[in-house]
Amino acid sequence: MEAGLRSEPAHPYGRVTFVAEMHDTTEEYLEQILELEEEGTVPMRARIVERLGLSAAAVSETVNRLVDNGYAELREDRSIRLTAQGRDLATTVVRRHRLAERLLLDVIGLEWEKVHREADRWEHVISDDVEAKLIELLGDPATCPHGNPIPGTARALPDRAITPLIDAAPGATEVARVSEKLEISDDHLHFVAHARLIPGAAVTVVERTPEGVVVQTTDGDHTVPLDVAQQLYVTV
Repeated sequence: MEAGLRSEPAHPYGRVTFVAEMHDTTEEYLEQILELEEEGTVPMRARIVERLGLSAAAVSETVNRLVDNGYAELREDRSIRLTAQGRDLATTVVRRHRLAERLLLDVIGLEWEKVHREADRWEHVISDDVEAKLIELLGDPATCPHGNPIPGTARALPDRAITPLIDAAPGATEVARVSEKLEISDDHLHFVAHARLIPGAAVTVVERTPEGVVVQTTDGDHTVPLDVAQQLYVTV
């Protein structure tokens, strides 16, 4: 081999696997940026570090690649703004993820607390044709099982005021949605599922204590930790 030249991977699918992983990483970052926007959080590299649990150096490298490829822009305040190209791809990934969640829960019967993690694997391989069939099969749902809107749905979203559980007044209410930030914690999702605090569930807010928000559900009394109560939304 001539000096300075690098050999290709010996495995015949090595290059294909590498390209697929790069593609998945791009989609994952764009998805995170869009979801931060949905929650009213300014997208910044530090927020992505928190969400993905990666090093600041790794996140900066990937964000710079998003900028180089025309998917995002870095603003003077260090926030990240999606370009039209980046927003289109991010919206597609989020839509397919949430459709996959509905399929996994409503059709396949996977446990509620497991569908987010499983849909992370599905979102990258759903084609346009399969997406169209999913919409038809599921009846074009307005929200995912966690209560978050599915982009592109023709159905009207529920018109109701919501507030974080941590700010809810004592009394009867209903769980409206679980934030994407809460979804990335398997432990928190298991707690929410066990306490019967999934979207659509009736709940009575009893009181707020230093340990959390005390609620009554069909499963009894529970103290919702403050960090969970901040990311769990109920109707006003």
